[in-house]
Amino acid sequence: MTFNALSTATAGLQVTQAQVGIVSQNIANAGTAGYVRRTLTPITQSGNAGVATGTVDRVLDAAAQKQLRLETSGAAYTDLVAGIAKQLDALYGTPGSDAALDGAVNAFTRSLQTLAANPTSAPNRTAALSDASRLTNRIAGIAQGVQDLRGGLEAQLASDVSAANTLLTEIAALNVKIVGATGSVGSAATGAELLDQRDQRITQLAQYMDVQTTAANDGSVSVLTSSGVTLVDRGSATQLSFDARSQLGPSAVYSTDPAARGVGTVTATTPAGTRIDLIADQAIRSGSIAAGIGLRDDTLVQAQRQLDDLAAGLARAVSDRSVTGIAASGAGGSGVDIDLTGLQPGNAVTLRVQTAAGPRNVILVPTTGNAPAAIDPALTDDPTALVATFDISGGPSTFAGRIGAALGPGFTVSAAAGGAGAVRILSGGVALTGASASITVPTSAADTRSGGTQLPLFVDSGYGNSVHTGSFEGGSHLTGLAQRLVVNPKISADTSALVSYQDGTPSGDATRPQALYEALTGAKRTFSAASGIGGVSAPFSSSVQSFAQAIIDAQGAAAAQAQQLDEGQQIALSTAQSRFAEQSGVKIDEEMSKLIQLQSAYSANARVLTAAKEMLDTLMRI
Repeated sequence: MTFNALSTATAGLQVTQAQVGIVSQNIANAGTAGYVRRTLTPITQSGNAGVATGTVDRVLDAAAQKQLRLETSGAAYTDLVAGIAKQLDALYGTPGSDAALDGAVNAFTRSLQTLAANPTSAPNRTAALSDASRLTNRIAGIAQGVQDLRGGLEAQLASDVSAANTLLTEIAALNVKIVGATGSVGSAATGAELLDQRDQRITQLAQYMDVQTTAANDGSVSVLTSSGVTLVDRGSATQLSFDARSQLGPSAVYSTDPAARGVGTVTATTPAGTRIDLIADQAIRSGSIAAGIGLRDDTLVQAQRQLDDLAAGLARAVSDRSVTGIAASGAGGSGVDIDLTGLQPGNAVTLRVQTAAGPRNVILVPTTGNAPAAIDPALTDDPTALVATFDISGGPSTFAGRIGAALGPGFTVSAAAGGAGAVRILSGGVALTGASASITVPTSAADTRSGGTQLPLFVDSGYGNSVHTGSFEGGSHLTGLAQRLVVNPKISADTSALVSYQDGTPSGDATRPQALYEALTGAKRTFSAASGIGGVSAPFSSSVQSFAQAIIDAQGAAAAQAQQLDEGQQIALSTAQSRFAEQSGVKIDEEMSKLIQLQSAYSANARVLTAAKEMLDTLMRI
């Protein structure tokens, strides 16, 4: 009996000592990030041998941990989106201020109004050109800021992908160590530490991308994206890479065609050698990497498009004349007559048709033979339209034949009464309900006295200071126009062109400056739905001045919404962290209470051991 008591008390002391060690470790790591509280579960030994130390367990709430990782990914996503939205909004300036985009537009229109009131004033003409130049510089500065943000995101994506790749490698290595960490209490404690390290790295990985885990019976885990791409399988890790570009311009966009892609992409190479474009497969849906991709390829590309559309609207509002078709009928069915005299490459002709599915636009883009065979509808006013090109290099007499060939069967196109380029378009199938075009009047930057009020006030410096017509010759002239639009040097050298629209125009004639003012503030133009202003599937119609204001309003609203979403997501993350800490974190008071209990148990076992020793000593003296 004495020997049993000694054995039981000794085992009790060993277990209590081990438990004190675990509690002490919990207390010492109360503030350690990623540390999960441990407990030691004693086991009863056979016979009357007392207890053994058993296993070291982590008090882990798997559901709370899963939610924590989900909210971590979401918080990283919204944080980056809110940060970039705030920076983007700041580029446009405080609405209404002189330094803001709308302030620059308003200053220019006011100077035109002042010039119209006193056309003979040379200072007024100089002031108008100065404000026009300040406006183009402001648009270019904002557009460059947009591209700088895209370049910063490109660099951040490279850094984030590299960090995520390192974490994947470390998780795979920890899997191997965990599988081998079995046996004694010491190795069990080491295993718990390894599990903590692995869990912490997976949570860190969640900051970069949305991940989920699957546990194996041997203690290892597989890590996958929420879309199902395997990133870690036991001891093997997928390698991530990002082919970053040093500089991004307006035309540098993502494409699934490697030859056309102008930005970096995230590539996953599996241990078997399979390569996966994670952007093309939309495999990353949350975290900072997903946010960076969305901002770089969607949000900021749309911001560039808004500025390009504004620049194009600014140029063409003062240089184009609007043409509207007149209802016509004939043997081929109902249709329109429209005068396209003076049509230049890029001066799109829009036909409105009524189909069984509803109204739709057909856009005819004139070219001189150097435009792409297929033009992306997103580069036109209506991204949902059917787009076709027709060659105008043969002159106005060929317009009817070329348009007929572009439209194909179901339409009859012929010359009509009116100008040299007037055509009649009849439809024998779908109902043709209307037609319109915006035709650029000046044929060159030097054509400042064409007889009309239109003026090539703004030119495209990237294409030899040419008049912007919306041309696709050699590629879209719209893309990047915000950075290239400048005041026509010909007019800067001869400011009288702001007033004189033909030889012999009186110096006090306010016709042209008044027309320029009205073209920017009153006349409505169609701005593409691809700019995100006014709706996703419908073009936006407004004056150039109103469009500039709409851009600022949209960016301000987007920044406010992004901030609100981020604040809500940060609350969700904080809640998830609190829940996880409540279940798996160390509570000092609770651990100290356990420590007191263990001290009492240790003292009790020690007293038993002392009593047994004294009894044994007495027996030995007999």
